Amino acid sequence: MLTPEQSAFYEENGYILVKGLLSPEEADSYRQEVHDLLARLQKFDDMDAAWGSAKETSEAAKTTQIFHCHNVQFYSAAFTKLLVDDRLTAIASDIIGSPNVQLHHTKMFVKPPERGAPFPMHQDAPYFPHDNHSMIAAILFFDDAREEKGCLRVVPGSYKLGILEHESKGGWHLPFDQYPIESAVACPAEAGDVLFFSYLTVHGSGINTSDEARTTLLVQMRDPADNPTIKTHESRGQGMILRGVDPISKPKSMEEEKEAVK
Repeated sequence: MLTPEQSAFYEENGYILVKGLLSPEEADSYRQEVHDLLARLQKFDDMDAAWGSAKETSEAAKTTQIFHCHNVQFYSAAFTKLLVDDRLTAIASDIIGSPNVQLHHTKMFVKPPERGAPFPMHQDAPYFPHDNHSMIAAILFFDDAREEKGCLRVVPGSYKLGILEHESKGGWHLPFDQYPIESAVACPAEAGDVLFFSYLTVHGSGINTSDEARTTLLVQMRDPADNPTIKTHESRGQGMILRGVDPISKPKSMEEEKEAVK
């Protein structure tokens, strides 16, 4: 769980970087899992997920790429085990303020060397708003994420502003002139670190200009008692209980189960 100092920092800023949650050896193993998965999937599909709006942030961003995959736990048992790791879920529970932690979705990201795509400044909330705003993200770093590798950047305290008005062209993002990426606070991380933040915290990241890939796993989690404001951004992994229990959901019918995986 978080220390009192870490809890106070999160309460003030809406994010906290937890150092060394995974050992260097664990991080290296998960990094290999991500790159092995990427190699398998690239045989079947173009995995580039760079936002159209990201390419508008600068001239250098126009030719950038980022590779991703949703629901990685369906492709490798290593990630299934990681999702229920007590080190991860205990902190998530502490931040959410509930003994119960439910999965929303997972997504791996690989920013390739020298031209890894940026993410314009944004909140995650417009994608999947919830009534009580319990949703948090955890970004697990499987290799070092220095500033030149396009580390995450945040606007401290911005989660207290509620859901801001975003532009939706090419991906939900805040106006470039009001929220330039370089103006936000950089959060460089080392392999094994985990950055937790509210889905209301304004964040983004720059271009990976280094000669190394930047490899991360994003895990979005919520209190299962916190209802989605609108029915959107659903996925087949959604609803898995990572810690505690689901106190409110009733079993789905066969028809509902079939509809959920379409």
